[in-house]
Amino acid sequence: MQGRRKARSLALQALYEIDCAEHPVEDVIGARLDTEALSNRDRRFVRDLVVGVARHREKLDTLIHQYAPEWPVSQMAIIDRNILRMAIYELAISQGTPLKVVINEAVELGKMYGSDSTPRFINGVLGTLVSHYNELMDMFAEERQSASEDSSDQT
Repeated sequence: MQGRRKARSLALQALYEIDCAEHPVEDVIGARLDTEALSNRDRRFVRDLVVGVARHREKLDTLIHQYAPEWPVSQMAIIDRNILRMAIYELAISQGTPLKVVINEAVELGKMYGSDSTPRFINGVLGTLVSHYNELMDMFAEERQSASEDSSDQT
């Protein structure tokens, strides 16, 4: 498995555990990173995804509800909602990955970890969201600025 996909997979596993068991974010990240050989860049990427999604979870869930109103977030499969959270975080806040790559990676994670209907569901929600991309960018402008400042503090 290539580095970034492996990192996303690890981040999804961590988010699943945090969502199910409510374990502390830093403990889960540390435990996941201890089990895998990743480059420093990919380790930072895992940490960024997990911490970012955890930090912005409420706003991400509001957005998911807005673009998939027939599926209450609390009733979605845990894998599905965490794949969506990660993808929206990457699209709207971290912005280090091209749009098509984010969607493709989310669909691939859905194929790997979700049910038979997960890839189609993920693609549909993200497709709808992308058609409102400017609204998404406006909604998360402040979070992007904060994330940018955080990453420059770490260098």
